[in-house]
Amino acid sequence: IRTYSSPENEGQLLNSFVQYFGDSLGRKIKRMPLIEETVLPGDSLLTLPVVIIGNGPSGICLSYLLSGYRPYLSPEAIHPNPILHTKLEEARHLSIVDQDLEYLSEGLEGRSSNPVAVLFDTLLHPDADFGYDYPPVLHWKLEQHNYIPHLVLGKGPPGGAWHSMEGSMLTISFGEWMELPGLTFKDWAASKRRNIKSDRVMPEEIACYYKHYVKVMGLQKNFRDNVYITSVSRLYRGEDGEDRSQQTEDISTQHLEMEDGQKSLTKRNWEVRGYQRATDGSHVPFCLFAENVALATGTFDSPGRLQVEGEDFPFVLHSMSDFGAAISKGKLRGKADPVLIVGAGLTAADAVLCAYNNNIPVIHVFRRRVTDTSLIFKQLPKKLYPEYHKVYHMMCTQSHTVDSNQHSAYTSFPEHNVLSFKPEMKCVLQSASGLKKILKFSVALVLIGSHPNLFFLKDQGHSIGHHSNQPITCKGNPIEIDPYTYECTKEANLFALGPLVGDNFVRFLKGGALGIARCLAIRQKKKHELIESGDGGGDGVP
Repeated sequence: IRTYSSPENEGQLLNSFVQYFGDSLGRKIKRMPLIEETVLPGDSLLTLPVVIIGNGPSGICLSYLLSGYRPYLSPEAIHPNPILHTKLEEARHLSIVDQDLEYLSEGLEGRSSNPVAVLFDTLLHPDADFGYDYPPVLHWKLEQHNYIPHLVLGKGPPGGAWHSMEGSMLTISFGEWMELPGLTFKDWAASKRRNIKSDRVMPEEIACYYKHYVKVMGLQKNFRDNVYITSVSRLYRGEDGEDRSQQTEDISTQHLEMEDGQKSLTKRNWEVRGYQRATDGSHVPFCLFAENVALATGTFDSPGRLQVEGEDFPFVLHSMSDFGAAISKGKLRGKADPVLIVGAGLTAADAVLCAYNNNIPVIHVFRRRVTDTSLIFKQLPKKLYPEYHKVYHMMCTQSHTVDSNQHSAYTSFPEHNVLSFKPEMKCVLQSASGLKKILKFSVALVLIGSHPNLFFLKDQGHSIGHHSNQPITCKGNPIEIDPYTYECTKEANLFALGPLVGDNFVRFLKGGALGIARCLAIRQKKKHELIESGDGGGDGVP
């Protein structure tokens, strides 16, 4: 149920949206509606160049670049890759944003399938995957004339999902790999007198770093917290000049494919609708218009589900935060039955460690063989990640096929699927050979990954993935993009970065920000040239 606040509150929200865009927009912005869903916009309304949905590290890094920060090759820098260094020397006077990213990234290899992500990572962390700790070869300059007006909309404070992650576990990446351009994590920790005991840090430290980063870099004017997006739709203009909102694929296709003699529609800007949650709990609705929309939502919105009978019982959990809350409240204290943990990823391993450290017995169920080379544990050096290799060792050596009395604290069930959960807190498992088992447990924790929730897009974004008409997932079906601009190949002026395009690690999502910033900078320059020549215009921000 949506409640609408007073006109005064709407006006305050409207003013806060554009406080930085200057007095020159004052007269125009006052007519931007915070409107009921039935009202359609007119030509006189403000259109922002960019709206970024999501305020995690992806959105923050993109805002940093759109705010005019530019990376240049440092005067004394020598990149360990001689071919790349030669290319960088050829255009030393230009920022990386103004160079040919396809040319620079050609021939580079790394742990991302996106070439610009590999390029930017090797410029910021040269040869990091070989164990070297070389300094970045870039230095940053703030060039105000390169600022592109934009808004970053997020549900919580800057940092996104990092603010809601379980705080007792160490990050998989080193602290320096989690940092954003222009502010090292170590410098931030030193300035805050934080005692960082390990190269790997806790999520709460990373969340605080991201929040501070937005402030110290002067980006906060572009950020709006407590904002919930309800729809992002394409506007179409008819021959009569009337704007229409694209509600469904059928409607838009019908209008675009009308026969000669009938009205046709031309694609225009994006309409972004939503509400901001006020301090009193009320919802302040808004409507923005954007030439470009960048999706930076991450993939933590919707936990993966088994889709089996009984999964909705209250004793079947789907997040580490719920599990941690149950432990802290003492709900599992003194329980004779073990916790059932489903999954073979790092989050499931975190849950095993959490239960183990709290003296809670564990039944660990996963589909893969322990020798499966795709298990994440196979990719982690033992010296750097001893706790995860401890879990992996238990997965291998404390299987149900071994005498269970020797390992009452932990028992693994490799190559097993969950068939159902029963109301009497029992679970039906099935082995690879078809043998079924019934196990009793105190609480079940299903940790099999998570998926983005793109409900605000047409068809929930299913049409923009590599596999059409399927849900977007980080690994199996990321959003299909141009590898150098990060623009969706199936929807112009819609961009995506981070986990939505397969880059789960912070060190690689920064490449998406670089690609998008370059693309938008080129388009803004062309637009300004058209305006100055008198051949263009439009209703965007000049």
